[in-house]
Amino acid sequence: MEGKDIPAFPAMNGRVQPLGCSRPDPGHPFVNPVPTSTRTPLRVTSVGMNRLYLVLLASACVAVAATPLPAQTRAGGAPFVIQESGETFDNLADAVNAVGGGNGTIMIAPGTYRMCAVQNAGRVAYVAREPGTVIFDGVACEGKGALVLGGESARVEGITFQNIRVEDRNGAGIRLEAGDLLVRESLFRAGENGILVANDSGGTIRVDQSTFSELGGCPEDVGCSHSIYNSGTGTLVVTRSRFERGTGGHYVKSRGTRIEVTDSSFDDSQGHATNYMIDLSNGAVGTIARNTFVQGENKENYSALIMVAAEGTRHSSAGLAITQNEAGLVPGLQRRTSFVADESGQPITIENNRLDPQITRFERR
Repeated sequence: MEGKDIPAFPAMNGRVQPLGCSRPDPGHPFVNPVPTSTRTPLRVTSVGMNRLYLVLLASACVAVAATPLPAQTRAGGAPFVIQESGETFDNLADAVNAVGGGNGTIMIAPGTYRMCAVQNAGRVAYVAREPGTVIFDGVACEGKGALVLGGESARVEGITFQNIRVEDRNGAGIRLEAGDLLVRESLFRAGENGILVANDSGGTIRVDQSTFSELGGCPEDVGCSHSIYNSGTGTLVVTRSRFERGTGGHYVKSRGTRIEVTDSSFDDSQGHATNYMIDLSNGAVGTIARNTFVQGENKENYSALIMVAAEGTRHSSAGLAITQNEAGLVPGLQRRTSFVADESGQPITIENNRLDPQITRFERR
């Protein structure tokens, strides 16, 4: 293992207060963590550390206000419009079928929709006319998800997915079965999986400026769900996003060959029965950098924040770089844990991370 020890966080005392955007309001559909370059420099002493630490976390996100409107009251016609052709539809599935194997952008009017859609071909973009005003609530197609995507590619922008649950406890806001996926400025909350990628998918998944809240679970005799679960072999890229208030499982779990998680925040202070923040189940190369991690008290497994190859070394992890992150425990919690735990036995670079004194930098398992 490559790397070096970094000055640790001073011990933090006191109680954690809910962060400014730790409980997404229906009118605040997504949060945008501030790039690390804008944060307060880290040359600080123990004096005032607890306050600064909370400020760093709270300032990592801003809310964008929006007020969802009932779809049926929108003036100007049907709620779904194919931008390229001008065709209008009352049902999302009909709009997707109209795009078919071609290219199309479906513009969606403000509203809360109890409907879902399956995309079997083509390149389709699902775009809220006003970011944050479109909500897909509680309906899953094929017992899988609100959007079941099996075309060449899909793009999702400015949409909220909430309360997506199915009989086998593995529902998702977005279920990717084939092709590439780009998600921007979207919110996934109060469900099972936020984004679930099928195990035979080799597509690239990119998530930017999005929030995952109150997701995940490991019910008895049923497989676990997670905020993001890439069970395929493709690359997962997460940038400027927020994970919080998990209800079980991992915040990010990936079996892909490559991982990129940067400039994001993982606030587990109000999590319940959660596991790892990032689980690279079969190993991966890539970068985990400039993120903020806070481990909460209520954990199903608190032994590590980032886990590498816990389920076998299917992919190489040689050269995986975990750098310039900040990690701590909720103030007042006395617990030993590891920042990175590894079962691959391969060279991993872990350097320039700032850790609470109770967090061991690296553990070989």
